[in-house]
Amino acid sequence: MRYTAVVFDLDGTLLYTLEDLFLATNHALEAVGLPPRTREEVRRFVGNGYRQLFRLATPDGTPDELQERALAIFNTYYLAHDEDHTEPYPGIPELLAQLKEAGISLAVVSNKGDAAVQDLMESYFPQTFAAIAGEREGVRRKPAPDTVLAVMDKLGLAASDIVYVGDSEVDVATAANVGCACIAVTWGYRDVAELLAAGATTLADTTDELARIILES
Repeated sequence: MRYTAVVFDLDGTLLYTLEDLFLATNHALEAVGLPPRTREEVRRFVGNGYRQLFRLATPDGTPDELQERALAIFNTYYLAHDEDHTEPYPGIPELLAQLKEAGISLAVVSNKGDAAVQDLMESYFPQTFAAIAGEREGVRRKPAPDTVLAVMDKLGLAASDIVYVGDSEVDVATAANVGCACIAVTWGYRDVAELLAAGATTLADTTDELARIILES
């Protein structure tokens, strides 16, 4: 077995979070008098952190101050409602248990705000992950390697020890910037064509397939 640790993305990889992100985004937009977005639009906008979500979700020419107001409303609302419709993807709890039983360390690195990441991990996967990191002020978000490198340092790992698992072009680029292996899952917020265009070379369509790739590498 090649890998001693697996670092997971969160949104679209471990948890289906789109409905709660969609509702929170539109709550914030409508609160500041801006038009709502469709679920499909929000699906395409997520992955690069909350601030980028609102740069994309607000109409062209929206003043920065109004974007920031919407973002602040979103942050408060989402943290209070981040479990309303969110749930693990089928097979994820079993996958995590299987990997831990095999002696593999598990970590999460997400561009979601750190408070929400910690909250969701405690609710859905308590005492499962050896390291958890969300977006924080002063730390470059993915695809910069900073958060993954910090997790590696905490766990005493080299790039050759880990595989990064995610569902988006951001995750593919993050793994490349870290210099580690990457597996792109196809059940998340990006289409297969988008993953391939981003440079993904190993894809998993199911959690069983993901487990096989990790354990047999």
